[in-house]
Amino acid sequence: MIAPATLASLLPTAWFNGAPTLGLAALAVVTLVLVSKGADWLVDGAAGLAQRLGMPEMVVGATIVSLGTTTPEAAVSVMAAFNGEPGLALGNGVGSIIADTGLIFGAGCLLVALPADRFLLNRQGWVQVGSAVLLAALCYGVYAQHGHAAVLGLPVGVLLTALLVAYLAVSVRWARQHPTTSKAGPLPHASDHPEHPHGLVALLGLGLAGLALVVIAGDALVGSVSVIAVRWGVPQAVIASTIVAFGTSLPELVTGYRAIKKGHPGLLVGNVIGADILNVLFVIGLSALAAPLSIIDPSANHPAVFLILPVPTMIIMLLYMRICIVIAGRHGHFSRWMGAPLVTGYIAYLAGSYALS
Repeated sequence: MIAPATLASLLPTAWFNGAPTLGLAALAVVTLVLVSKGADWLVDGAAGLAQRLGMPEMVVGATIVSLGTTTPEAAVSVMAAFNGEPGLALGNGVGSIIADTGLIFGAGCLLVALPADRFLLNRQGWVQVGSAVLLAALCYGVYAQHGHAAVLGLPVGVLLTALLVAYLAVSVRWARQHPTTSKAGPLPHASDHPEHPHGLVALLGLGLAGLALVVIAGDALVGSVSVIAVRWGVPQAVIASTIVAFGTSLPELVTGYRAIKKGHPGLLVGNVIGADILNVLFVIGLSALAAPLSIIDPSANHPAVFLILPVPTMIIMLLYMRICIVIAGRHGHFSRWMGAPLVTGYIAYLAGSYALS
């Protein structure tokens, strides 16, 4: 088995594989602190940009922030495809969607009544579900035709990447068409936040610095935890769809939590929806361009486990979230009870992954 640090880390593999387990555990703790600090900078920069540009925070979260926070998934998955582990690339993309929706959005709902921007959710929300359904249809369709030789090849990569370009272009158009010019989004208490004193360049620099710290520290966390998991005998398929997927979703998780703490919950909602879309079009699309992505894992106890658990879980979660969006759109916010089924579903998914392994 190839150590996941070879596949799941942008930092040198020797930094993790040659370190003692206790040292890796200490590194994980330190990087958690650094990720939190980077998320503070990223949230401050994004919220300041939203104020300066007159754009709702949810729109900024669904475009600028989500594009930045999905960078780890894209980098890890493309590297995995180039290194001859396409199953990790595909599992990481789908697993990240499950983590973003079930854990990050679900926990966010439990913590606070998240805002629901009907204009954004009625557009980005359908793209979120549609991209996941398209991916599922491609996976099951290819498997029905080719069985254990099924792969998502270059044509799929071209299709998803073309849709990515179209999505980004349409997102800019939707942002300009947004009916509200509120600086902090639709929440009543958003007006309590004063105008950010820094200029656009300073805010952009702050956001980029925060993103860089989140990505680098998060990458170190993923690498250290992945090596520890290998030493403990955790199967690679499980590491791909749970530990690595959770780790590469860490930017969304910490950024969303800090956004709530700082009074900008709209960033969390937009970031999760945008990240779900980009995990299909950006992460899996670029990975399929790099190398054919195998749907079947011959080394697993259940070779078609990807089609048995991760894909159905992704679809069920996003359809449930779509129902929540419809309800929340009528009230202007998501209710806290909506988060409980998502978090429960995520825990059940983790348990099912280990059981099938």
